[in-house]
Amino acid sequence: MSQSASSSVQQARQLLADRLRELAKDAGLDGKDVAARCGWHPSKVSRISTGKAKPSEVDIRTWCQACGTEDQAEDLVAALRDVEGMWLTWRRLERAGLRRSQEERLPLYERTRRFRSYSSWALPGLLQTYQYTEDVLRTIQRQRVPLDDVADAVAARMERQRVLYEGQRLFAFLIEESVLRNTLSTGEAQDEQLEHLITVSDLLNVSLGVIPVARQRCQLPVENFWIYDSVQVNVELVSGYLTLTQPSEVKTYADTFAVLAKMAVYGDKARALLVKARDSLG
Repeated sequence: MSQSASSSVQQARQLLADRLRELAKDAGLDGKDVAARCGWHPSKVSRISTGKAKPSEVDIRTWCQACGTEDQAEDLVAALRDVEGMWLTWRRLERAGLRRSQEERLPLYERTRRFRSYSSWALPGLLQTYQYTEDVLRTIQRQRVPLDDVADAVAARMERQRVLYEGQRLFAFLIEESVLRNTLSTGEAQDEQLEHLITVSDLLNVSLGVIPVARQRCQLPVENFWIYDSVQVNVELVSGYLTLTQPSEVKTYADTFAVLAKMAVYGDKARALLVKARDSLG
């Protein structure tokens, strides 16, 4: 897990630990009292209350019962599930195949009105053609997913692309120029993909920015990330998928996006880079 992922999850875990400690304090209990009422060793109470150990759902309900605050248990269990949901390894996320992981994101896309996406190694899924998507997901499937449901996963991603054309949604895509030349797909499919980008860039609700390779940088490339409205960020890391909802975390990525956006070119200049990448395919 990256430092960003680790610190975000730890911060959320600490908030949960603080709430449990406050329940005990409000009930007039110290750590030894909670341990005695729960039938635990005092060291377990200490680890949970300091955020060093993650409680189970049973632990939370037992703690609340010990403090006489059973009415708080379900909210705290929900908070625990939020912590667990912040960080998902690819193995856990894709354990049932690639199709389900594609479908599970559709409700988020449907309720979002403003999308911001930064891509440093692959084109964003909403802009991918069928063949490009198939080639990318096939590569992923071969690397880490035993179940081969690539065809269904491609269909699910294509279905999700309807949000580009439905409702009053705004999209801002930032793509590193090097991504346009990544050989994640075959030459013919790559050519089709670049043509599709040129077409999509003409949509009135889409802003497509390309960050030139030669542009002097004031911000280094970072991991692929999406910002949904101003309430959630998803980050694709080598080892897993990170979800951030804390306002300070979301703001950090929004600020980074703004810096990167100033480095990009748009309109005719962006299309010129797309054409140049397409022509380089020979």
